Amino acid sequence: MQKHGVPTSPRRSRLSWREFLRAQASAIVATDYFTVDTWNLKRLYVLFFMELATRRIVWFGVTENPNQEWVSQQARNLSWELQEQGSQAKYLICDNDKKFPFAFEHVLAGEGMRVIRTPLQAPKANAYAERWVGSARRECLDWLMVGGRRHLERVLDEYVDHYNNERPHRGLQLHPPNGRLHGVSARGVISCRLRLGGLLREYSRVPCAAA
Repeated sequence: MQKHGVPTSPRRSRLSWREFLRAQASAIVATDYFTVDTWNLKRLYVLFFMELATRRIVWFGVTENPNQEWVSQQARNLSWELQEQGSQAKYLICDNDKKFPFAFEHVLAGEGMRVIRTPLQAPKANAYAERWVGSARRECLDWLMVGGRRHLERVLDEYVDHYNNERPHRGLQLHPPNGRLHGVSARGVISCRLRLGGLLREYSRVPCAAA
């Protein structure tokens, strides 16, 4: 059986982590933290939530002190946002960071969501969230000097809107997470929309007027 790749009996009926993510992607939200240092060396914490099936950023929050009260409030904000969007999320993936207290789980459990914590020292178990952190840094944050919490919130609000609605995603056949809102014309003048002082660029075609 081992020669032909057949797993042993106790493992034969179990899904691998990758199979679980693929099968349940439409019902999974992933979350993680990353830090940003301001010009005066104050550290800010960013907590974000991503819908796995679409790679859409559903919610994010910025704070200097990610205590239990703040994190629990972000969980409530996530629940309200998912309800408003009609999402049927049932699972939330996070790591074992102490900044995810058990109160965080209780808030989500009250909304019918089960928290699944990834194994220790296994960043690939939350690879989609980790990848978004890299994209946000390379495309935006590494090129800016952040003045403070409010400044970072404005910057991330602009980047998230760009990411969700305009930025092509290879895993989504070059569509943005929210899908294309209009068809792409083969003819017409190409226009460029600049965001964050030209750091982000969005290209589109202006359809030609009918003859």
